[in-house]
Amino acid sequence: MTTDLKTAVIKASEKWKTAFNSGDAAGCAACYEADAVMVATPFGTFTGHTEIQSFWQNLINDGFTGVDYLNPEITVLDETSALLTSGWKMNKAQGIITRELWVLQADGTMALREDHFEAQG
Repeated sequence: MTTDLKTAVIKASEKWKTAFNSGDAAGCAACYEADAVMVATPFGTFTGHTEIQSFWQNLINDGFTGVDYLNPEITVLDETSALLTSGWKMNKAQGIITRELWVLQADGTMALREDHFEAQG
């Protein structure tokens, strides 16, 4: 089960990165649970699909693209959830992901319940 959950997180994370890199903010937001919380330091806290989609759309509109994760680590917490931490970089910024909490959904996919990251330049 641990390997299956890690594989599902990797697949879901790749889906999010593909959406962002193709300029699809709605696709990014669809990777979150409906009432997910995203803490984007220093920008603020965003809750739910609408606020999260708006945040990603603004970044995309400002020309941010090419996100990549640097040395991601996935820790399985229990039968239905896993934590991802990583460095990240893109064309105009870089930073760290301190907490991506991915949770197994009823359809067998993973979705973000919490997303905590920091832009460092």
